[in-house]
Amino acid sequence: MQQDIESLLTIRDFVRWGASRFNEEGLFFGHGTDNALDEAAVLVLSALSLPSDLSGAYFDCRVTASERDKILAILSQRIDERVPAAYLTNEAVFAGLKFFVDERVLVPRSPIAELIENGFSPWVSDESVGRVLDLCTGSGCIAIGCAHYFTDASVDAVDISPRALDVARINIERHKLSDRVEPVLSDLFNGLKGRRYDLIVSNPPYVSLEEYSDLPVEYHREPIIGLEAGPDGLDLVSRILAQGVDYLEPGGVMVVEVGSSAEALIERYPNVPFMWLDFEHGGDGVFLLTAEELNEYRHFFL
Repeated sequence: MQQDIESLLTIRDFVRWGASRFNEEGLFFGHGTDNALDEAAVLVLSALSLPSDLSGAYFDCRVTASERDKILAILSQRIDERVPAAYLTNEAVFAGLKFFVDERVLVPRSPIAELIENGFSPWVSDESVGRVLDLCTGSGCIAIGCAHYFTDASVDAVDISPRALDVARINIERHKLSDRVEPVLSDLFNGLKGRRYDLIVSNPPYVSLEEYSDLPVEYHREPIIGLEAGPDGLDLVSRILAQGVDYLEPGGVMVVEVGSSAEALIERYPNVPFMWLDFEHGGDGVFLLTAEELNEYRHFFL
């Protein structure tokens, strides 16, 4: 093995070698990349303090001995500890924006990013969105994304975890949005009395107990509070549905991701006309309800 390593000279060599090791070890990819080659490139470039979009012309540049040690250290940590790459680089991209992330928050990966970039069209318009609520904000990526694309809106970034909100504050400062994005410590709506919103967005925990136990090791490196949500994954979603109408303005819209618990949601509320959204770039399990629909079908949620 040591002889093999000593034969590696260029950035390209280490990316190829790292990808081969990742495949041999059976790593799981789903926290920013979906294959071994891209994951190795992200980690090698990060170790070299180079941008992830580095021109291919530089990949044949040789690395120094000290740089080689840094590369091997980060690749080894990814293999030995199954740490998601985003935690090793402390960076994730969401809705075209870069975010600081660490083990206090989930790695951003929701298909809601596509909705944000499209301004939630055609269900809302820029002019109709003055206040936005991001429930279970984690890193603050959805809240900050909404503030970025709805340039006149104010956004509440809510989470029950003080540690997660510390990360959200880092990102709010980095994106210079302290004047429009407010981090709020709250158990869902409990700390929001009297506030109302034109748009409520949430990517809450929705993984069932059984599903959580079967997830790849990489997911178990993330905070369980951001993933697991009871026997059917609906512990938080059911509360959001029951209380949400009291915090939506007339004509407002709620968008919630439930992922693999979509089937369980439909089974629990078979008479509710959830609008399931389609995504051009992949993803599912995201529904939309209007304030009027939440009010009409509220008795099913209580």
